[in-house]
Amino acid sequence: MEATERVQAHAVASISLVVRKGFFVRKTMSADTESSNKKDRATVEHARSDYEREGFLAPMDVFPAAEMNEYREQCNELVAQVGHEASRDGLNARHFDVEFIWELATDSRVLDWVEAVMGPDIVILDSLFFCQYPSSEVEHYVAWHQDVTYWGLEPAEALSAWIAIDDADAENGCMEVIPGSHQVGMVPHVTAATPGNILSVGQEIPDEYVDRSSAFLVELDAGQMSFHHGKLFHSSPPTRSDRRSCGLVIRYISPHVKQVEPHSLEGFYRTVLVRGDDTNGLHSVHHPPFLLT
Repeated sequence: MEATERVQAHAVASISLVVRKGFFVRKTMSADTESSNKKDRATVEHARSDYEREGFLAPMDVFPAAEMNEYREQCNELVAQVGHEASRDGLNARHFDVEFIWELATDSRVLDWVEAVMGPDIVILDSLFFCQYPSSEVEHYVAWHQDVTYWGLEPAEALSAWIAIDDADAENGCMEVIPGSHQVGMVPHVTAATPGNILSVGQEIPDEYVDRSSAFLVELDAGQMSFHHGKLFHSSPPTRSDRRSCGLVIRYISPHVKQVEPHSLEGFYRTVLVRGDDTNGLHSVHHPPFLLT
């Protein structure tokens, strides 16, 4: 069964995906229905074209509430082990030693969506598990940036999937994106002047490149997922609520992409083929740490 058919089958089973005419069209709701700033749910029929045009895709219903509740309990245990500071700054590549992170990153429902956008051959480049907490003395945020700026990839192509462990909305610092900005190409990054930026080297896109008036909030319910292009302008503001927002980001690449220089933390990624073929033999050194589901 093709990835598109698998995703469609899941959609029918969960009665969760709705057909919409345009990527950026929001639902019209009556006064007695729930008001929302969210877009209509993504549909697999338009996944590739929507992603290529807008640079992101959201929201996608993947994990039912009961299943995500179980994952959240494991998330809570991990946070208790590593502490708030470490989980706020981000836990890199823990899919190699934390089984529930591996399960999320390689879940067939997730990979079916990735395949619908990228094609049948899929490699995990990296993962990042992190949480935003209610602001303390220093407000922590993610500055406007493009993911692939410091990753050392050739070509500079990657897809980032965000899986919401907790609800992510405007009040607790959900991701913001500039639709279509991935088509601009790479732009300069500088060191952020405002304290609290949690990016690896404190980088940000200068204000003159970012049209904030066109920013769109990518609000997700727990269990939903979003994709964004490696060159898309995106950020996350400080949380303004008393609620935590934890999520898992998985970076996927196609097998033809290779790392030619160290990333921002002066290292090389341990890539793992999780679906399809590695025809160029670039990503066959590291084996899956756990069974593929």
